[in-house]
Amino acid sequence: MGFALAERLASLGAKVILICGPVSLKTNNPNIQRIDVTSASQMYKACIQYFPTCDGAIMTAAVADYAPVAAEKEKIKRSKGNLLLELKPNKDIAAELGRIKRADQVLVGFALESRNELENAFAKLKKKNLDMIVLNSLREEGSGFGYDTNKVTIITKDEKIFDYGLKTKHEVAVDIVDQMTAI
Repeated sequence: MGFALAERLASLGAKVILICGPVSLKTNNPNIQRIDVTSASQMYKACIQYFPTCDGAIMTAAVADYAPVAAEKEKIKRSKGNLLLELKPNKDIAAELGRIKRADQVLVGFALESRNELENAFAKLKKKNLDMIVLNSLREEGSGFGYDTNKVTIITKDEKIFDYGLKTKHEVAVDIVDQMTAI
């Protein structure tokens, strides 16, 4: 979804900084500056570095909420018994950008929910100081990860709700950019 949005914005003439994790997708538009990262920490640092100079940000990456406290350098061999994995919270990128955003910047977040979708999306919109949130449901066939299609609901900070049917991710990108530019 992030690549479709980057391509859509670039096709409209925007200079896009695309910060992305390890993916095999390619960028095609010369208006897209791609910054590859391999960890949540690197993504956080890149977002904090570039956001202050941008007109806005669309936070599509599904960054893990937690990371291992200690990473092993070698393979962990199988043994008898259970293995205990201690996790620590990753920094909340969208919340930090919401905290530092200027009045003239637009911040769009995504929410992937499996229950209480609208309630959870509204809470995230307010808590993270977003201007708009794009709600994905895990209950919708053909949407979310691993598909070229998506079905979204867009919620704005003034509590307008826009439901869209199943579309290609490029069509969904048009809808998201249209709503974003209307803010």
